[in-house]
Amino acid sequence: MNYEELLAARNTGKQSKTWLPIGYYYREQVYGKWRGIVDIHPSLHQNMVFTKALAEECKHNSLLANSHQIHFGTVEADGEVRQLELQTGHYITFEQLLRDNPAIIANQQFIDNTLEALVELTTYLHKQGVRHLCFSPKTVFVRKGDNSVMLLSHGSFYSGLSDQRAFYGDESQYVAPEVLAGQGNDERSDVYGIGRFLQSLFVQGDLPLELRQAVKKATAESPDKRYATPADLLKAVQRRRSTMRSLLTLLVALVIAGACVFVYFELFPETQPVEFVKPAPRQPADDLLDDGATPEELELLGNDTLGVDSMLTDRDFQAKAEEIFRKNYEKEAERILLKIYNKGYMSNSEKKFMSESESTIEELMRVQSEMSRETGIPPERAQVIASQIIERITDQKKKELGGTNSRAVKLPERNRK
Repeated sequence: MNYEELLAARNTGKQSKTWLPIGYYYREQVYGKWRGIVDIHPSLHQNMVFTKALAEECKHNSLLANSHQIHFGTVEADGEVRQLELQTGHYITFEQLLRDNPAIIANQQFIDNTLEALVELTTYLHKQGVRHLCFSPKTVFVRKGDNSVMLLSHGSFYSGLSDQRAFYGDESQYVAPEVLAGQGNDERSDVYGIGRFLQSLFVQGDLPLELRQAVKKATAESPDKRYATPADLLKAVQRRRSTMRSLLTLLVALVIAGACVFVYFELFPETQPVEFVKPAPRQPADDLLDDGATPEELELLGNDTLGVDSMLTDRDFQAKAEEIFRKNYEKEAERILLKIYNKGYMSNSEKKFMSESESTIEELMRVQSEMSRETGIPPERAQVIASQIIERITDQKKKELGGTNSRAVKLPERNRK
């Protein structure tokens, strides 16, 4: 409207009427202050069933203690309720909200808060034996400022009217089929109404995935196929949303993992497998000689086996290495054993002798191992030679000391071959 029309409307004190099943809602300015008014439809004044139902709702309205319930007082004339005067507050219908600010539907938090508020209020009303029934964008209000959902008049008070479809008029599409057919109502009727209300919010687009399946079930024609209560509807939406978030998180994790694998194979070269071929077993030359092979036959084997000359050379090398080992080890063994085989030490107690013997054995074994590596003779052969040398030197020292003491140093059995 232009400025002149707006000024004229304010002068008359009324703005933007909205049709409700029980009357017209508008805001009226009185002494500079705005207040919400509902003018009861004149056509309903002569209906005694409606008059009694309206009086019953007016009585119960003040008893409904919920923050989402709009309370009101009454204005009577000729003994009949002509107007409802709403409690202080600036209330607009969802129809007006969507017209003025259609982008608000994109705010998921607003949708969540709206659904939770409707479920909270209807659950409370059901405990009081009241059902709202018609969740049209014209009958669901929003409080300006915090966009809190509010409800005013409830349809179950008027379920005694014979023609429910006429009572709800063009808003019948938001009312459950059993209510319109005069077959009564229950909590499932409000489930249907909330489902239809959610559909109306997204009339210009598709319902979000988490709402789509839940709304489809909520608006089933048969009450038995709907959710039992509005709370069950809310749980279904929340459960589906949680599942979708989990799937989204899993998908993101898989994408990240795939990206990491791709980067890994891009940055690091592929390792080529190396195949190792096990060589054929070689038969030692000693075994060939034992089997009766002649030196000429050994030459025919080529480089894969040892010839007679190389075999003899290895034996000479082994004998020379053992000779060096015997000579060096005999010197070290005599030096080490002299620590305990002397007149001064042999007079000590058995306990002290045994204690020193253990350290002597450890030193003998260490020297044996070192010389075995230096000379290149096998450890088993070195153990045999070392044991022989130790026994001989021990016997010699005992004889020099008189041969009366039975104490002797021996290598551990595991080292004796």
